[in-house]
Amino acid sequence: MCEITKNKEEIRILGIETSCDETAAAVIRGGREVLSNVIYSQIDLHTIYGGVVPEIASRKHIDKINQVVEEALRSANAELKDIDAVAVTYGPGLVGALLVGVAEAKAIAFGANLPLVGVHHIEGHISANYIASPTLEPPFLCLVVSGGHTHLVNVKDYGEYEILGRTFDDAAGEAFDKVARAIGLGYPGGPKVDKISSEGNPESIHFPRAKVGEEGYDFSFSGLKSAVLNYLNSCEMKGEEINRADVAASFQQAVIDVLVGNSMDAVDRLGAKKFAIAGGVASNSHLRAAFEEACRARGVEFFLPPPVLCTDNAAMIACAGYYEFIKGVRSGYDLNAVPNLRLGER
Repeated sequence: MCEITKNKEEIRILGIETSCDETAAAVIRGGREVLSNVIYSQIDLHTIYGGVVPEIASRKHIDKINQVVEEALRSANAELKDIDAVAVTYGPGLVGALLVGVAEAKAIAFGANLPLVGVHHIEGHISANYIASPTLEPPFLCLVVSGGHTHLVNVKDYGEYEILGRTFDDAAGEAFDKVARAIGLGYPGGPKVDKISSEGNPESIHFPRAKVGEEGYDFSFSGLKSAVLNYLNSCEMKGEEINRADVAASFQQAVIDVLVGNSMDAVDRLGAKKFAIAGGVASNSHLRAAFEEACRARGVEFFLPPPVLCTDNAAMIACAGYYEFIKGVRSGYDLNAVPNLRLGER
């Protein structure tokens, strides 16, 4: 196995990500310099079904994984002999999809005699901020908000996390997709709700803002989703015209109010000086603007990745893998997919 024998700034990590419906591979140098970041998206395949079909996702990963890895190496002007370790998402995610990436990573690591590092998907999302903001160092608070996850995390150090709050039911991105489907926008819902909301009045319809516990930071979006569906059904029964832009804007504002409210409560109580967002929903333009304003009002430094690093990608996995690698973390060839892996577990 290759151990650390070179300058840490020169260490190159090959990252692989297949937790859902993006087949991705990337090469990162020194933890934060992106040499390549190749993403094959399956959105067009799943759009007709209104969401990700796990078996289709797994089969397409199998079709594309070798091609994507080869392209990532070629774009980075690198060969496997130039790589110091292979990092791969092994959870959480769709089990069949995860297995494709894990199998690929293990095969490459075994064949090239390279260290293997399993990476938690949420840790990858958090680490996207290190790439976007090279000066960012722990500790800081981070809201990870995506189609499958809504976590408010205290990032104490590299690889050291405390979960302050999580969703009790639907993730925020899941709620976006379901509401988008209900008002006829289709899949994927997040970007479409974001776009049409710019044409609507976010105060036109009052939807509930769930508060879970008295002093906790947990989230709940199932009731909000149900409230939107009830509103739509009521309008239909009364024969009233539905303004999709107003519904989308009002729903989106309810989500933003809860995400920002809980996050800023944590910032205030913990005295945090730095706050970051991550995950697919973090590319929502209205959410980004709301957090910018809230952090500016408190004098808190705000960090956010560009949209390409918010959605699933392998650069963030390679970045997280880099910090695990230099700490001495190694995975065996018995590494397996763990679809319900919790942050902080190995």
